Amino acid sequence: MDYTYEQIAKMIDHSLLNPVMTDEQLEEGCRVARKYNTASVCIKPYYLRRCAELLRGSTVQPSTTLGFPHGGHTTAIKVAEARQALDDGGTELDMVVNIGKVLSGGWDFVRADIRAVVDVTHARGGIVKVIFENCYLQDAHKIKLCEICADVKADFVKTSTGYGSGGATLEDLKLMRKHTPPSVRVKAAGGIRTLDALLEVRALGVSRCGATRTVEMLEECRKRLGGGA
Repeated sequence: MDYTYEQIAKMIDHSLLNPVMTDEQLEEGCRVARKYNTASVCIKPYYLRRCAELLRGSTVQPSTTLGFPHGGHTTAIKVAEARQALDDGGTELDMVVNIGKVLSGGWDFVRADIRAVVDVTHARGGIVKVIFENCYLQDAHKIKLCEICADVKADFVKTSTGYGSGGATLEDLKLMRKHTPPSVRVKAAGGIRTLDALLEVRALGVSRCGATRTVEMLEECRKRLGGGA
């Protein structure tokens, strides 16, 4: 095997964003992520403070979303969401671009929107993952977004929210990796449900994956590695 359990676990952002998840389910999800030592928990914003408490003392990062899931919030609201998330203990923030502005070609707006969130987050030591929602975009939009994200020093480009009409595709991941510098990592979200799928995108240079089937994927990883971590 050309991987370790830790390498695979630290690719996973354990996703707890389903709108009908209860407080009990969110709490249990945080405990699962801590048990399996994932990269982060990406949780609904209102529960982030509790998430940070549950993860304290571990290497699992508390994260949440901004402008989710459609990106149509004003920039001021996205910035306020970022500040609130940072106040609540969040260290990784997944923001949705203004999809309508991307499709309208409003690139100055899109750049300023992303930059505002990146600047406020970086000033406090956090990282930003920029969600494109590729299922609604043409390749030219995706390439331009990659260029903007590199220019404003975003930490990640991300395929999807998981709540659009489609998720991560191999073609999109190849495109995003090709058009971003090594300093910008790539996150796949939507449709990565098995260890084999995770390994396939890893081979393309993907650094993180949003996942809801974390337990199944990591138990399979342990099984293949002979039960060891």
